[in-house]
Amino acid sequence: MNRNDQQFIAQKIRAQYMEKQVSGLDELRALDAEVKRPANIFGYVFGTISAVIMGAGMSLTMTDIGAALGIGSPMVIGIAVGVVGMAMAIADYPIYRAILNSRREQYADAILALSEKIINK
Repeated sequence: MNRNDQQFIAQKIRAQYMEKQVSGLDELRALDAEVKRPANIFGYVFGTISAVIMGAGMSLTMTDIGAALGIGSPMVIGIAVGVVGMAMAIADYPIYRAILNSRREQYADAILALSEKIINK
């Protein structure tokens, strides 16, 4: 290994141990993530719960699980549960957008000021 390769590897290892300077772009990315994170978490969790509820309704309708649980008419209950899950899944995206738009309005001034500072450097 020649001298230049050794210096490159040493600098690369050294950089891992140096304190990182937070740049304006890193701060902008962190703010953007802070805006989107609550909406994404809500969307994933609520969507997953909706899918599970809809799947439970489908299972009651299409299998013998209702009879095993002692439910008299699992078809009607299964359809009702499935429709509730479907309604929740349909409502997931509008609620997600409302949360995201609310957070964007809340952080808009800080993000625009920081991005303007970065652009005009």
